[in-house]
Amino acid sequence: MKSILMISLHGYVAANPELGKPDTGGQVVYVLELAERFSRLGKRVDLVTRQFEDQPEYDHVNENYDVWRIPFGGKNFIRKEDMHDYLKKFVTNTLAAIKKENKKYDVVYSHYWDAGWAGQKIAEELAICHVHTPHSLGWWKQHTMGSDMDEKEMEQTYRFKERIRKEYFVYQMCNFVIATTLPQVDLLTQQYDVLPRNCSMIPPGIDENRFFPVPSKENDKIRLKYDIEPSDVLALGRMAHNKGYDLLFNALPTLFELCPEAKLVAAIGGDSKQDRDGIEKLKQIASEMGVMDKIKWKNYIADKDLANVYRSASIFAMPSRYEPFGMVAIEAMACGTPSVITVHGGLCDLIDFGNQGLFADPHRPKEFGAMMAMPILYPALRNEMSVEGARFARRNFGWTGIAKRMLNIFASSINQRTSESNIY
Repeated sequence: MKSILMISLHGYVAANPELGKPDTGGQVVYVLELAERFSRLGKRVDLVTRQFEDQPEYDHVNENYDVWRIPFGGKNFIRKEDMHDYLKKFVTNTLAAIKKENKKYDVVYSHYWDAGWAGQKIAEELAICHVHTPHSLGWWKQHTMGSDMDEKEMEQTYRFKERIRKEYFVYQMCNFVIATTLPQVDLLTQQYDVLPRNCSMIPPGIDENRFFPVPSKENDKIRLKYDIEPSDVLALGRMAHNKGYDLLFNALPTLFELCPEAKLVAAIGGDSKQDRDGIEKLKQIASEMGVMDKIKWKNYIADKDLANVYRSASIFAMPSRYEPFGMVAIEAMACGTPSVITVHGGLCDLIDFGNQGLFADPHRPKEFGAMMAMPILYPALRNEMSVEGARFARRNFGWTGIAKRMLNIFASSINQRTSESNIY
């Protein structure tokens, strides 16, 4: 197995991605890190994505790895929920480009349902193996959205019926499904009828060369640079409903009652209109809760500053309504910053509560607020979580080790497909 066709369609996928732009977050980091590690391990990788706006056809990352953009769906950005309407054209254009360039691949590795549907069609045409990572599941997202919008509005916004139907097709037809959490494996077998032998879990990873703790005195200098205090709580990520930032803001009165010196560093969203509208809604909530003066608003954090911003905070908070995994929390833990994470996701099943991290239900604001306060109130607890959380993150989530595990699955899937073909 020498050559891998990776597919990730939505968002701004690039060798140097503009993280924080619409649909451009943890999945993009995940895909890029794996592509680079595969290339380091001697595999030839084409990461195929959508070409739009003024993007070039290729980003040449190294001699083994290119980001390759295929045009479809016009020049404008298309949100991932609306990708249904353009996938057939992507399949046609990609197959034509592969034939024109005389490219050969041993396996298709696709990400999210949109690329999964297209990847299955492409793998069938090329008569090669297809491995898929869902990142999130439509059934789970639909059933964890809560009652914030009515059923008709939810369907118009997220198109769950179409998505779940396409997901079912992908999970049934592909050779193997690599989930990112154990709860995802359960849902794949229970809600999508995936055979247990055709799926397993490999968690996302972190760049262990970027995310690591630093000495206290060095961290003091870093805090001055970023205007972050030793008692500050950090929330960081894309501006999206499922991230639960409104739930976090509802928990702030409890945090500030227990820790009057604390403030929230809100590094949320980017520069899009959707992001600006979301921030305005959060500011309205903050004003209503009477905590506006306790929030430091920071917009998009540049990738080069990310690790230092993690290190600067006392606590990292991840209040998601649902979170397939939560790479940002693992990155923060790797930097020595204790994390308080949602119970609605897979990460809370992996950590040792009170030792490596804390978790709470963001729908219960007093509970979540109290958990954020605990490490600030008890420095010994914070120190314990800082050390053990960083150890946990590095032991379990280094990208090179994860890439090797995936290559083993690719090889096994290819061998299995070859054996089945020989029968006929």
